Amino acid sequence: MTTVIQAEGLGKRYRRGLHVDAGLRHALERFVRSPWRSLRGAKQEAFWALKDVSLEVKEGEVLGLIGRNGAGKTTLLKILSRITRPTEGWAEIRGRVRSLLEVGTGFHPELTGRENTYLSGSILGMPRREIDRKFDEIVAFAEIDKFIDTPVKHYSSGMYMRLAFSVAAHLEPEILLVDEVLAVGDASFQRKCLGKMGDVSKEGRTIVFVSHNMIALRKLCTQAVWLDGGEVVEKGDAGSVIDHYMQKNTEMNLETVWEDEPGAPGNERVRLRSVRVIPQTDPGEPITVHTPLQIEFTYWNYVPDTTLNVSMIVNTLEEVCAFASISDFAPRPAGLVRHTVEIPGDFLNTDSYYVNLWIVKDASTGILFKENAVAFEVIEGEVMGHWYGRMPGAVRPKLKWKSEPIESSDLVSTQRGQQT
Repeated sequence: MTTVIQAEGLGKRYRRGLHVDAGLRHALERFVRSPWRSLRGAKQEAFWALKDVSLEVKEGEVLGLIGRNGAGKTTLLKILSRITRPTEGWAEIRGRVRSLLEVGTGFHPELTGRENTYLSGSILGMPRREIDRKFDEIVAFAEIDKFIDTPVKHYSSGMYMRLAFSVAAHLEPEILLVDEVLAVGDASFQRKCLGKMGDVSKEGRTIVFVSHNMIALRKLCTQAVWLDGGEVVEKGDAGSVIDHYMQKNTEMNLETVWEDEPGAPGNERVRLRSVRVIPQTDPGEPITVHTPLQIEFTYWNYVPDTTLNVSMIVNTLEEVCAFASISDFAPRPAGLVRHTVEIPGDFLNTDSYYVNLWIVKDASTGILFKENAVAFEVIEGEVMGHWYGRMPGAVRPKLKWKSEPIESSDLVSTQRGQQT
């Protein structure tokens, strides 16, 4: 396969406290406003947004860039887009590039949606008749047909982004660079965008995609690069890199206790005392898919005889709700109250989980919410037969199956004899 993006030793250095050199006029203005500071020079501190980043992307691949905020993902996209020059190294791109690094990238605010669509197509080198052929499809996808002849400066951020993405996806750039800009859209349009990017990749075009949505990255990307502090931690198969990234950024926290009652999460009605995950296994043994668990919640109740219950939401690290459970509804005495819920073995799948909880008054009003109260990891137990992969789904309950023949072998033989 042809290499369409290649970068070697990319580095980008910035200086904190340094004015970007914008010409003689701006330098004179700064000197007039603050001559002594200009003569002494502003305090400068160099830092590397990217350091020694090398990568190679083949034609038709979908590359995901993952990492925490500030890891250097957007800086890398800006270098690949020729918006920013690298301090070190080089990058080469072969093909027409369309970038979506922020809402409305490449649009002129005074032009209408229609005019910006034709302008974008012209920049990509497309003939007008080709844009004409795609135009209705672009407008329909963006869902802005009533506003296509309105200047885009009057668009909402969502309308701006929908049109920008639709233009980028339909005018057939050979390489599409997409930042977290898709987060601007609503859930249904995000799904629509991801589906369209999947179609684009199947057509043999190349995509470099930045997102914190691990589900979308896992579904869409063939390769991934994990950045941390501007440096490459790992690159390779997307599923493997994402798994390692998620594991590295998961902190096992089986117990959270608030010893200081006044400083505990809560209010004048209730305050949390503790949340614990209690594996029903020998101390030191890992939690496997077969391990029964207890999750214990304790809280101080300050209003006697108030009807309270605990709602527990167990999420995966990819923010998928594995399941939720609700305690009983009953008046609670003043003082320390404890709830315990049991999660049976052979219920959870292999994954990392965290627990959110609500304390609810009168089965209707949430009076305390605690996110990520505890976190735990479930690993595989013994291998099932010859299956070495991960079972799909957030849970994998061991259900009762019944298998039995519904025809005797004698009856089947008789029917076969009659057929012959």
